[in-house]
Amino acid sequence: MSATAARSDARAREVADGVFLIERAHVNCYLIVDDDGLTLVDAGLPGSWGPLLATLRALGRRPGQIAGLVLTHGHFDHVGVARRFAERGIPIWAHPGDLRLVRHPYRYAHEAARIRYPLTHPRAVPVLGRMALAGALTVRGVDASGELLDGTPVDLPGRPVPVWSPGHTDGHCGFHLPDRDVLLSGDALVTLDPYTGETGPRAVARAATADSTQALESLARLETTGAGTVLPGHGEPWTGGIARAADLARAAGVA
Repeated sequence: MSATAARSDARAREVADGVFLIERAHVNCYLIVDDDGLTLVDAGLPGSWGPLLATLRALGRRPGQIAGLVLTHGHFDHVGVARRFAERGIPIWAHPGDLRLVRHPYRYAHEAARIRYPLTHPRAVPVLGRMALAGALTVRGVDASGELLDGTPVDLPGRPVPVWSPGHTDGHCGFHLPDRDVLLSGDALVTLDPYTGETGPRAVARAATADSTQALESLARLETTGAGTVLPGHGEPWTGGIARAADLARAAGVA
């Protein structure tokens, strides 16, 4: 089945030109479709495998046809099915600052105790509950085989350009697709914060952010892309431009 035919299939949700959203339990992955193959951005949770397979089937593709997996960062909810690709010999790319975290996706720095957030932000409870049911507590780390360099296009379909945006983690990267006017922002800018349940452009809460001051400063790095469409790690796509999204995220602050 061609990419055009797949657009009518609800399981293959095209959110930008040749970019398909794979969502499970409020965690997003993205499949970049190009003439020379497929690139997966982030590996979600263990429960993301089913939606990924459904999207690939709708496109007439198989997991083995994915040329590479690039990670925005190494948290457990972005590494979920990465080991499946490593076992198939598919290369995995991450920023040097997050290589250790990719291997140990629960050993991450954060500024505030996670346990208090469900108590003070009850809207987060169903979000976190769905993540747990999708395997958030059972992720196994993996060794990345390639290192991302800020501003250097990755030699994979779609030629994603890493935008180093530290703060959420030390090695967090967004990915710019200049020819599609798209920025995949990972968790440097989301439209749903899993730890508060709040929606709209914002940085992720201190419960999962290593350095909130740096995270807000990194919004300026994302802005340099000038992208019209922002595809976050959590929440719905944003089509109002990265500049407006960054302004709203600064105004919201970090919970």
